[in-house]
Amino acid sequence: MQNRRPPAIDAQELFFKVEAKTLLDGVDLHADHGRMVGLIGPNGAGKSTFLRAISGVLRLQGGSIHLDGRDMQSLTSREVAADMAIVPQILPYTHGFTVMELVLMGRYPHLGRFQIEGKEDARIAWDAMRLTETEQFSDRRLDTLSGGERQRVIVSRALAQLPRILLLDEPTANLDVLQQLKVLGLVRELVDEGLTAIAAIHDLTLAARFCDRLVLLSEGRVLAAGQPNEILTTDRIAAAFGVEAAVYRDPNTGSLAISLIGPAEAHKPKANGRSACV
Repeated sequence: MQNRRPPAIDAQELFFKVEAKTLLDGVDLHADHGRMVGLIGPNGAGKSTFLRAISGVLRLQGGSIHLDGRDMQSLTSREVAADMAIVPQILPYTHGFTVMELVLMGRYPHLGRFQIEGKEDARIAWDAMRLTETEQFSDRRLDTLSGGERQRVIVSRALAQLPRILLLDEPTANLDVLQQLKVLGLVRELVDEGLTAIAAIHDLTLAARFCDRLVLLSEGRVLAAGQPNEILTTDRIAAAFGVEAAVYRDPNTGSLAISLIGPAEAHKPKANGRSACV
């Protein structure tokens, strides 16, 4: 009998607190190889904090993270970056850099201490830009691009790392609807080829369509985790987001779709005995 391969990411009992605010409170999450896990939940639920913890940006106050069975604390930042890339919600300082220079930064974890990028690194960077349709911007400074164009360049930089694990914090932010589908479709293709992805996604319909599993967070805790059809129920959406929703199977995509109707009963404003009509 063969031993089961450990998950690409196995996070257990993650805890992080800032002053009196607990941002992660005993969060467990695992992501198997070649799967896409979607983080969903209202603003302030802990999605971005969780991704920052997984990437090593935050020093956790409790819990453990294992990458492919290896304790993350035993790995150097370069070793982590060689396996894992992140597309952040807030772009790093990029003033003055061209698109090509920024995408080439994704190659740094694979270079020696005093090594500079070579032809192979440039080829990988070009391939990443072609995948995100940003190669035409290669000589332009990043601050001359639109928000959506910059977002796609940041995705290119992450892909240039050739990661085994990709973390994405609101990857469709600033993108028009066509580019949202293209970017998530690209990630889905890479996942089908063996990449592991964890993405914080606000759009529940897109999350259901592209993710294998969903983790519903609220106030730093996991409310539920499972397949989209198990998580995206009207009761759970009302409890987590405070909205009434219709959940149905889209006849075109075959995946779940969510139509937001309005505030759930418990979240509707009271009229204080007077008519609410104006």
